Amino acid sequence: MQILLSIITGISMSAACGFRIFVPFLVMSIASLSGWVSFGNETSWIGTYPALIVFGVATIVEIGGYYNPWIDNMLDLISTPLALIAGIILTSSILTDINPFWKWTLSIIAGGGAAINVQLLTVKARAFSSFITTGLGNPIVSTIETLSSITISFLSIFVPVVAFLLLLLIVVFIYKMIKKAKDRRKRNKIERKYIST
Repeated sequence: MQILLSIITGISMSAACGFRIFVPFLVMSIASLSGWVSFGNETSWIGTYPALIVFGVATIVEIGGYYNPWIDNMLDLISTPLALIAGIILTSSILTDINPFWKWTLSIIAGGGAAINVQLLTVKARAFSSFITTGLGNPIVSTIETLSSITISFLSIFVPVVAFLLLLLIVVFIYKMIKKAKDRRKRNKIERKYIST
C-alpha cells in the first residue's frame, strides 16, 4: 500500500511539473526541510537550503515569465524537455524503498510521461487561447496552470489520492476546453467559407 501511495505521489508531483516546472521542487524542498518527506541519497540535495533558494527564485521567474506574451512561447519550448526531466527526477526522489530497476522504469514511464503529457496539454491550451483571444486570455490560462501546480504539489504530500483525482479533473477540463475551442474554430471556418461563396 505504501509503495502504491508513493507511485501516486510521484505521478501527481511529476504532472504538477507539466504545469510549472519549479513549483513541485520548491514544495518538495519545503516539505523535506520541514520533516514531512525524506529522500534517498541520490536526491537528498532537494531538501537543502541552497536548493530551496534556487527553487524559490526559479519559481518566481518562471511564473512571472508566463505573464509576458513574448516570453511565454519561448518558455514553452524550453519547458517541454525540462518537464520530462523534472518529472523523472521527482518520481525517482519519492520512490526510495523500491528495486532500482522498477524505480527508474516507473520514473521514466509514469513520472516523465505524466509531466510531458500535462506540459503538451498546457502548450496546446495556451496556443488556442492565443488564437481565440489574441493573447488576452493567456494570463488567465497561466494563473490556472500555476494554481493547479501549487495545489497538486501540496496535496501530493498530504493526500496523494485526492491530488491524483484533482489532477485527472483538471486534465479533463483542459482537454474539454481545447476541444470546445477547436469546434468553435471549425464552425467559424465553415461560416466564413459559406459567407464568401
